[in-house]
Amino acid sequence: MALGTDVVPACRWVWWARQAGVVTVYSRPIPGLVSRDHVVEAPLDHARPSGKTLSVYAREVRSVERFGEDLPWLLFLQGGPGGKAPRPTSRTGWLAEAIKNYRVLLMDQRGTGRSTPVTDRTPAGFPDPASLGDYLALFRADAIVRDAEILRATLTGDAKWTTLGQSYGGFCTVTYLSLAPEGLDKCLITGGVPGLTATAEDVYQRTWPRMIAKNAEHARRFPADQAILNRLRDAIRSRPPDTPIRLPGGDPLTVQRLQALGIVFGMSYGFAEIHYLLEEAFDADEVSTAFLAEVEQRTRHLSAPLYAVLQEVIYCSGTSSRWAAEHVRADFPQMSPDAPDLLLTGEMKESSIFRDEAALKPFAQAMHLLNEKADWPNLYDPDQLAHNQVPVAAAIYFDDLYVDSELSLQTAAHIPNLRPWVTNEFEHDGLRSEARVFTRLHDLATGRA
Repeated sequence: MALGTDVVPACRWVWWARQAGVVTVYSRPIPGLVSRDHVVEAPLDHARPSGKTLSVYAREVRSVERFGEDLPWLLFLQGGPGGKAPRPTSRTGWLAEAIKNYRVLLMDQRGTGRSTPVTDRTPAGFPDPASLGDYLALFRADAIVRDAEILRATLTGDAKWTTLGQSYGGFCTVTYLSLAPEGLDKCLITGGVPGLTATAEDVYQRTWPRMIAKNAEHARRFPADQAILNRLRDAIRSRPPDTPIRLPGGDPLTVQRLQALGIVFGMSYGFAEIHYLLEEAFDADEVSTAFLAEVEQRTRHLSAPLYAVLQEVIYCSGTSSRWAAEHVRADFPQMSPDAPDLLLTGEMKESSIFRDEAALKPFAQAMHLLNEKADWPNLYDPDQLAHNQVPVAAAIYFDDLYVDSELSLQTAAHIPNLRPWVTNEFEHDGLRSEARVFTRLHDLATGRA
């Protein structure tokens, strides 16, 4: 069957002979979108290119209307760390805007999704914690950028592409500008400009006070919730150590795990979601089964252990993290599990989760080694960034819970050709909640605004 490159029939599969006479199968599972899978092999350790390899997967997404056109590429760098790329289920949001002018590439960062994954079973493949730690140390932004460069060379014929970095994807973008700016046409960053020299301890000295402020805002909006949180803590602590309240999967419900519900306080919907969850926390005098199921779902790391594993080491360049979030928490007694009013925590990943959560226990010994590791390579090159020629537009959310706006502005001032858009109109999920965030950034990067 011969088809012109600008014709898309209303069938499930599209056959398109375009590149070097090779027939490629495109899929149309989502109305209005055409997608294609890509997989490349990348060195596990890019410093040893002839050694072991892993697979890196990416999904190309295009609009039906412009399917046959030779559009430029836009690489989406997902938040995390340890987050797989979004799975589009409809033609909406920022993606609907992006495919008007781009073929969009949704890359599963190494260790996630359909790329060679890190799972709760991964530790069983290593003879000791040290070798597992060495393996996990190879999943940071520098490796992700070099994987992306392999994809770019394979898919674009070495043409430059645009990147869109959400949250941790913005951290990866600044690493990209440091290591391989020659591959970049322009960059868009949303809620993810890192501090270039900030250590993990520096980050949490700023994050804990913002968490206290978010708790205060939640209490202002929903004042009755504090009594429920305190009652839940009392219920947890009233049980003997050998018969704790257990989540449906078997993990104990600890006070620290209850506090971890606050991770959504940095999102536009976070306060309301937690309020509605707390409304149904009790069934008579017992913690309700439905509440326990929700807590487990919201706080577990079974599907994304890398999120917990990498949370602190993404801040390490020649420094060790040493469980910085846990250490710094002691400076803020309001956040203690023993404080008069129980407050919720955020993105902090403390050592207790590797003791209490079954999916993370296999990583526990390796994590202690990673937290002591000090010989991390630098993720950013200040000299290279100081001479940046790539147009960059960055949304800096002034009240961002997860990424400190002051550190972001310091970095923005260091990088020429970076246009910051500072706003308190959005929370950290601005890109996901409002498609106009993408449009604004694109206009800034292209000089239209």
